[in-house]
Amino acid sequence: MDWEARLAQLWAAIDDYEPVEFLEEMRALTSERPPGDAVALFELAGAHDSTGHEDEAAVLYRSALDAGLSGLRRRRAIIQMASTLRNLGKPEESLALLTAERDAGSDELDDAVVAFTALALADLGREKEAIAMTVLALSRHLNRYNRSLKSYSEDLSLS
Repeated sequence: MDWEARLAQLWAAIDDYEPVEFLEEMRALTSERPPGDAVALFELAGAHDSTGHEDEAAVLYRSALDAGLSGLRRRRAIIQMASTLRNLGKPEESLALLTAERDAGSDELDDAVVAFTALALADLGREKEAIAMTVLALSRHLNRYNRSLKSYSEDLSLS
């Protein structure tokens, strides 16, 4: 089985492991990649994040990005690092990362960017802006009420 398939299998089984065991398994798997490999650093960061080791995760996310992480994993790293930073009490830094990411392009992770941006905004006391952003993103997925929700979102943004 190739490395990506084994990685997917490990992530699918995360709930079957104690946090320490999961980290050990992820360390073993990522050690098969070359030192400083961006993908390995990202996956190890996610493992730390998912097991409650946010400080280590933030460092590893930055390392993965500095190592040239690209594509969808790069965007996931930004989202996950921003979430981690918010959990570490740094909502301003989280918001800055997510705002830049919203302006960087569009893909299937747009709604995740919006959701985590809304959380950062709420932590900063900007709840109405957070709700407006969330309602607008949700309105794009509904069969009805799109126009109404867009209007309500705009009203919240102005108040």
